[in-house]
Amino acid sequence: MEFMDKGGSMKRVGLMGVLAFICIGGVQQVEASEQPQLVSESAILMDAKSGEVLYDKQGNAQMYPASLTKIATTIMALERGDLDTNVTITEEAIDVVGTTVFLMEDEELPLEQLVKGMLINSGNDASSAVALELSGSKEAFIEEFNEYLQTTVGLEDTYFTNPHGLFHENHVTTAYDLATLTQYAMQNEEFREMSAIETLDWQSESWETTIINHHQLVRDHEEILGVKNGFVSQSGFTLSTFAEVDDTELVAITLNAPTADDTYRDTLELFRYGFENYATETLPEGEQFQGSDGLTYEAADEMFYTTARANDVTKEVQDGGLLVVKK
Repeated sequence: MEFMDKGGSMKRVGLMGVLAFICIGGVQQVEASEQPQLVSESAILMDAKSGEVLYDKQGNAQMYPASLTKIATTIMALERGDLDTNVTITEEAIDVVGTTVFLMEDEELPLEQLVKGMLINSGNDASSAVALELSGSKEAFIEEFNEYLQTTVGLEDTYFTNPHGLFHENHVTTAYDLATLTQYAMQNEEFREMSAIETLDWQSESWETTIINHHQLVRDHEEILGVKNGFVSQSGFTLSTFAEVDDTELVAITLNAPTADDTYRDTLELFRYGFENYATETLPEGEQFQGSDGLTYEAADEMFYTTARANDVTKEVQDGGLLVVKK
């Protein structure tokens, strides 16, 4: 497929019945000759609703994320901060290199504006100010940050040493964890709205301008709803992207690409592959099934699963209420 210019894992869910499980097998992969050929060192394509991985290129390799870190800082701020709070900018907050929104010491800005400056314009100073507001010190923030990512978001192979993604040898993650993080963050309506902002009028003591979303595909394609780009020399060019077509939502992560154009080409190729070959299906809450034991079973929860478009899907309730979806 082409985007229009603007203008598997095993899963179980409860069934009401004698024994309550649903078992969904992994989606059948498309032949290797038809899969994307990417230049990014590591990449993942994930169904955002089912969590199923549709493409994996060294998805569990330890990598440097650069500013994709700010996805994590943003969602933590949205869940734990008060966006209406006025934040006083400290010398410590602005003592950071790289991309900036030109904050000045002692000025006051709403936390919401700082979060947007971090996510949309990739301000490292805004990231530091947000971290200090949330936790009081950089050290306390890092401890709380990693605890949040591990226990709340469920990341297993990520450790971050700062809120912005500037290089540190111990600041590491994986494409799979970043896809999981993006999937989690995009379930938050405030995050989803911020991530899709293309331009934003910005006013502060030192800067009155219109900031532009650094993620080019968000500006260029209707189907792409976010989320973040990144670059430091040690990480190469990195990109996290979320796209929606009909009822299917996909997350693409590309890491350590040689150029920004490479990240965009790889991402569009991942989405072409994903939307052409796969679709998300829904098992509605309350759907009933007749079991082989003669009993009637009802789905207790809504469930999403991924199917290959060329495959037929069959559903069968086995003895004891085990619903098996074959695809």
